[in-house]
Amino acid sequence: MRIITGKYKGRHFDIPRSFKARPTTDFAKENIFNVLVQYVDFENATALDLFSGTGSISLELLSRGSSQVVSVEMDRDHHRFICECIKKLGEETCIPLRADVFRFLKSCHQQFDFIFADPPYALKEIPTIPDLIFEKGLLKDDGIFVLEHGKDNDFQQHPHFLEHRNYGSVNFSLFK
Repeated sequence: MRIITGKYKGRHFDIPRSFKARPTTDFAKENIFNVLVQYVDFENATALDLFSGTGSISLELLSRGSSQVVSVEMDRDHHRFICECIKKLGEETCIPLRADVFRFLKSCHQQFDFIFADPPYALKEIPTIPDLIFEKGLLKDDGIFVLEHGKDNDFQQHPHFLEHRNYGSVNFSLFK
């Protein structure tokens, strides 16, 4: 796993082979961030990374200068790995939480400039995630929410849908 750009550009972190998480590929991550720079100024942004997995997106956000990144991951080993990566970078602006994303969303009262969610593609609750984000008012008025998902999900009819991007088997739906 590699950080694409920013102050930690090029830093690599070796993901343990035992991990169940599938990190967003470098190709897909680089392309979606190239799209996102027209919507989000990551410098000093507050960000929420849901289903953090390996922490790849959280680390990218830190590298790009986000002032705060809340990283939510339920798996104990994945959470520990994210904490180790953050410690190696010497970052104090990332808050790695070991929590169930759906419980977190129901109790969160903070608003964010940028929200990224990368749930397991087989998760049956994927279609409910955009509604939870907007019903709870977690996104600032000018914020962007990105949902990574498989090819079977289509969000084009969602009232907050902005655009869809596809990079191989990786799909991103953007919401505003």
